[in-house]
Amino acid sequence: MSIFMIILTCLLLIIFYYTNRKKHRLPPGPLGLPIVGYLPWLNSKAPHLTLTQLTRKYGPICGLKMGSVYTVLLSDPKLIRQVLAKGSFAGRAPLYLTHGIMRGYGLICAEGDLWKDQRRFVAGCLKNLGMVKFGLKRDKMERRILAVVDECILKLKDRSTEDGFDPNETLHHCVGNLLNDLVFGKTYDENDHIWKWLRKLQEDGVKHIGVAGPLNFLPFLRFLPQYGKTMYNLINGKLQTHEIYQKIIEEHRSNPNANNDTILSAFNDEMTNKMMESNNLGYFTEQQYYHLLADIFGAGTDTTLTTLRWFLLFVAAYPHEQEKIRHEMQEVLSDKAPTLEDRIILPRLEATIAEVQRIRSVVPIGIPHGTIEDTQIGEYDIPKGTMIVPLQWSIHTNPSYWKDPLEFKPDRFIADDGSLAKPEAFLPFQTGKRICVGDELAKMILFLFTARILHRFVISIPSNVSSIDLEGECGITLIPKPHRLVFTLRENLTN
Repeated sequence: MSIFMIILTCLLLIIFYYTNRKKHRLPPGPLGLPIVGYLPWLNSKAPHLTLTQLTRKYGPICGLKMGSVYTVLLSDPKLIRQVLAKGSFAGRAPLYLTHGIMRGYGLICAEGDLWKDQRRFVAGCLKNLGMVKFGLKRDKMERRILAVVDECILKLKDRSTEDGFDPNETLHHCVGNLLNDLVFGKTYDENDHIWKWLRKLQEDGVKHIGVAGPLNFLPFLRFLPQYGKTMYNLINGKLQTHEIYQKIIEEHRSNPNANNDTILSAFNDEMTNKMMESNNLGYFTEQQYYHLLADIFGAGTDTTLTTLRWFLLFVAAYPHEQEKIRHEMQEVLSDKAPTLEDRIILPRLEATIAEVQRIRSVVPIGIPHGTIEDTQIGEYDIPKGTMIVPLQWSIHTNPSYWKDPLEFKPDRFIADDGSLAKPEAFLPFQTGKRICVGDELAKMILFLFTARILHRFVISIPSNVSSIDLEGECGITLIPKPHRLVFTLRENLTN
């Protein structure tokens, strides 16, 4: 094909796309190029910043082509609540990596009746485990969390030096082992080779399966060596992980004294009951078993761990805000260690957690939804199969909703009466039908880890570090770059 024909073809595709936009009243947005759409203009290291710029230019409903996927960016919190509450937006975006790897199993990538059934199941499991407001089950959950928190504090104490250390490995082990306990009923020694491999696999997966990665939108790239290797490693890692899960499942089935307070046990019971009652597993299949366990463990560990890492980094970088939390705890608790009962009387701590979740949205692009039918948003037509992006970064850094949005100010979450404020533009766990199913559990874990760590330590930047990076690296989640912190026991300080 001649250069002239290539140029002519591209022009015709552009004209067709522009005409189609007018015909179907698609949202305003950049035109992009044939085949690749707007991908060439995306900042590969910080796609959330590029997309946020588009929402500032085109408004709260912005449409663009990202490779083969038509995408709509939403950046108005009220609109997002309205849209994501509708069933027509409860699908998942047709991303090649997630669909190609997960194949619709699990919970995160599931759709339709499978998703509805499994979401009900997981919500019920979490409540039975103790994700409730009060009662004996919550008390038991609190004890399980605190056992890991205590281990974490001992490790931080033993490992901290005047020059500081990066707490990532310690935190990953402890938060991950808590999820291991809740999901599998199994915990690992920190240096166990299988556990070290699983942690490394999770870290790599978070980096490679970014929502804005080109392989998600241009599946033909898998035939190129660079992307083909990434795809192979991800799929191979998944299969090896499933083999580990199968061994844990077999251990559970063969042990009459196995821990039954786990997601694994609950799923296994459902499988057994369905076979006995109707000889039909329904959605409780072996493949769903593996993918669901992976989803709950992975999502629970990654988002909670990342938020905790950002929290410790920000309170170290802003010691005056850390001191406010310490003063609040001393005033209302004296030397008593904080418990979940104290959440209501520690609004300063809760406000600081919220401000960390705002200023460093763990999932800055949000978890994309997909339209399961032709539908509308306001006056605009939204085709079936559209990727809907509730752009958290745009909302959480918008000066229309937040004064000085790029500044770290926990006070913005303190109401006039001193209680915890809940601004409408704050969406850390998203909203709607696919809101994070474990949001309350995440809040419990974050509170107990942050409260107990600050109760025991003053956290600081090492004296030999002149500056610290607060921008982070973006994959699926926005994670802190490697850094060092000093954990000084409070009992060695004067009050």
